[in-house]
Amino acid sequence: MRPMLLATASAAVLALVALSAPVLAADAPFNRIATFNVVENLPAGADPAKPTAAEIITYTEDGNTLIYSDSPGERIGFIDITDPAAPKAAGVVALDGEPTTTVVIGGKAYVGVNTSESKAKPSGHLAVVDLATRKVEDKIDLGGQPDSITKSPDGRYLAIAIENERDEDLNDGALPQLPAGNLTTFEVKDGRVVDASKKVIDLTGLAAIAPEDPEPEYVDINSRNEVVITLQENNHIVVVDLPTGKILSHFSAGTVDLDKIDTKKDGVIDLSGSMKAVPREPDTVQWIDDNRFVIANEGDWKGGTRGFSIFDKTGKLLFESGTAPEHMAVRLGHYPEKRNKKGIEMEGAEVATFGDDRLIFVASERGSLVFVYRDKGPGAAPEFLQVLPGGVGPEGLMALPKRDLFVTAAETDNRKDGGIGSVVTLYQRQPGATAAYPTLLSVDGPNGLPIWWSALSGFAADAKEAGKLYAVTDSAYAQARILTIDANAKPAKITAATVLTKDGEPAKGLDLEGIAVRPEGGFWIASEGNPEKKEKATQNLLLRVGADGAIAEEIALPEAVAAQAGRFGFEGVAVVGTGADETVWIAVQREWKDDPKGFTKLLAYKPADKSWGVVRYPLDKAAKGWVGLSEISPYKDGLIVIERDNQIGNDAAIKKLAFVSLKDVKPAPLGSEVTPPVLVKSEVKDLLPLLKATHGYVLDKVESFAIDTAGNAFIVTDNDGVDGSSGETQFMSLGKMN
Repeated sequence: MRPMLLATASAAVLALVALSAPVLAADAPFNRIATFNVVENLPAGADPAKPTAAEIITYTEDGNTLIYSDSPGERIGFIDITDPAAPKAAGVVALDGEPTTTVVIGGKAYVGVNTSESKAKPSGHLAVVDLATRKVEDKIDLGGQPDSITKSPDGRYLAIAIENERDEDLNDGALPQLPAGNLTTFEVKDGRVVDASKKVIDLTGLAAIAPEDPEPEYVDINSRNEVVITLQENNHIVVVDLPTGKILSHFSAGTVDLDKIDTKKDGVIDLSGSMKAVPREPDTVQWIDDNRFVIANEGDWKGGTRGFSIFDKTGKLLFESGTAPEHMAVRLGHYPEKRNKKGIEMEGAEVATFGDDRLIFVASERGSLVFVYRDKGPGAAPEFLQVLPGGVGPEGLMALPKRDLFVTAAETDNRKDGGIGSVVTLYQRQPGATAAYPTLLSVDGPNGLPIWWSALSGFAADAKEAGKLYAVTDSAYAQARILTIDANAKPAKITAATVLTKDGEPAKGLDLEGIAVRPEGGFWIASEGNPEKKEKATQNLLLRVGADGAIAEEIALPEAVAAQAGRFGFEGVAVVGTGADETVWIAVQREWKDDPKGFTKLLAYKPADKSWGVVRYPLDKAAKGWVGLSEISPYKDGLIVIERDNQIGNDAAIKKLAFVSLKDVKPAPLGSEVTPPVLVKSEVKDLLPLLKATHGYVLDKVESFAIDTAGNAFIVTDNDGVDGSSGETQFMSLGKMN
């Protein structure tokens, strides 16, 4: 870690930490051991197509059962983690409204339930669920819409943030929007919340932004029975004494000046922007000890400082992460450029003691990452330890130190768009182990900032240097780029980036899907076209590109053949032979109009005479969705291809490497009446076991493959530029190819 310049705000010293040379392995790292799909826990008769969620999560006191909030389904769900590496569906309890947070006290679960008719008429209750019978045995009226709930460490109190959240569509979400929220508390006796002990603590008149509308968001209690509560849209923090209900302190969460950030939604991650005086607008708050707490600065309205902060309860700012987490997300290919108005949007937080370490976990909702830090005590910056892949939109974080476990609940359900549903992910602390994630990250570029990347779509190996690979990025970004990868490093490192140019300017309208090293130097690159694109149709192109990224030649298909193209076009490129015998092979992902069903094309282009030929590749039949090709690489007397379906998670069935021999194969002249020969394929490697071995959900896009000069093979997955995905990229070494 490298400290940046120190700044001061009032008497507070801000410790800003940049991670230009990141440490990516703790001495006792957490590694993912299991992923549970919420859709697997649906009750009988439930429509599996409807959205699910795992938003906030907790656990029973024996540590063997997780409980998550499924707001769309108006239920809480149970997961048996007696064996945490093999979580099992354990049923649900239906509720009369949308659950927010659940707290367990003894044999009872206390669930905040939102029953609001509208934002203007908020209502809710505390549902008391008997864990043995799984029955709702009581409902305690809360007089408003509950959000966060927590219990005191000594078990004497329950505290609830009654948010009465604003309507974002009403006057652009401007405050105030009454009725006002509050802090509601209960006493707990003999393991049971005392209904009659309900106390409503007024939080109005404190914040400067909208004093009449506090908008409480999140609560936590320290060992002194002091509650800290965030008023997110008001950018304010309040500390309350639970026994008396007295407000001990309250203060603004303040602002941060942000430099070296991306501020434009333009398809390029440009870290040259800045924002001044950005309100933190904290979401989750967690006590670190009895005097200090950490806030995740989501910025639900106008703010969002893209990081987290540590305060003491008098309002003194002790630490500010600044842009360090955001730069780490860029470095790991997790930065959500298409949703970058608020950057990576920090939302969740958790603090717990594992062994001798007090650990701080903070989660990025939009970057789908969890950052793990070690608390170094008052007056010191926390020590960055590692990052964890958190599913899509991790919000609920929960530590189980007695079992050396950490859990995330990711609420986003992308199944209607072909993505993964909401998931619960389990991690185990493993002393002496190596951190399994990330598998690929970038170093700093010439400007001293992380080389940005994501959406890897094609691989090629350097002709001379073992472990040196080249990758291309697809149309998730406005810039077409070639990345240089050091595959010998652990994790692998992106060491350089070259922008494709045309006439001296960045090339536009390209969708790079394949790359091959030319025997003469430079590259052959395949750009996928889309003749069905409504805004502007594009064509499939073979590009001859110099080592400096300059496009020397654009080669299009003959017009009659191009007219047969469909939505799924050029997907990989490989070079076989040299000189007059050089042939550039291009894989077409799926059938075109002139292909028999179940067959796709491999195109052969000879640069010497600019002729085209074609053969056909027989695709496996998809059990669900479709099957196509994603990569093509030369091997012995033929080619290795990636053949895969478009399915994700438990639906994934076909992810493999296949070999086709080119010996004695004569491509049919493209556009002729000659019937193209059909290649004979044989399976080289089933990739599903490798993808499952990460203990996440199976990623759908195994996109790239290459064999280096030492015979080592590598694959990588495509994360779609963090658009509708978790951003996770798996770079894997397959070892020697026989």
